[in-house]
Amino acid sequence: MDKLTKEQRHRCMSAIRSKNTKPELMVRKFLFSRGFRYRLNHPRLPGHPDLVLRKYRTVIFVNGCFWHGHEGCRFYVLPKSNVNFWQAKVERNRARDAEERHKLTAMGWHCITIWECQLKPKVRQQTLESLAHTLYHIFLQNHARPYPTEEQQLQKVAEEEQHYGAKSSDS
Repeated sequence: MDKLTKEQRHRCMSAIRSKNTKPELMVRKFLFSRGFRYRLNHPRLPGHPDLVLRKYRTVIFVNGCFWHGHEGCRFYVLPKSNVNFWQAKVERNRARDAEERHKLTAMGWHCITIWECQLKPKVRQQTLESLAHTLYHIFLQNHARPYPTEEQQLQKVAEEEQHYGAKSSDS
């Protein structure tokens, strides 16, 4: 049974934010300090991703383990009361997240999901460093130019080579 009254529970749940959460602010601060520039909650993209890095064609979702149903996570525990409601809500969130990721990848975007539990103090630095590494890898993959072959380097752009001292056929 819930320890709070209906009004108290409503006040508690309505105070939970969807933007500018602590985990999201941690990721934003790290990325900005590393020179990554981004837009927040882009309204024209499916799902309004938390961070949009256009240069990298990458979107980042910073998900709460409870609200998005992080499987196998100790922070994802359904409440004891009103179980059917919460189970259905989390399943709807998962289905919506999967659909948004599918739409974004079809549009050519790379999707990265960072879970709240991955930003806990013990693993935070490792998570953020691997995020930066992944973004660098995506950038290099998207902007890689193959080295020219020897044949391509030796191609002549101008006229045939003239030897000095030889008489030309024009005179």
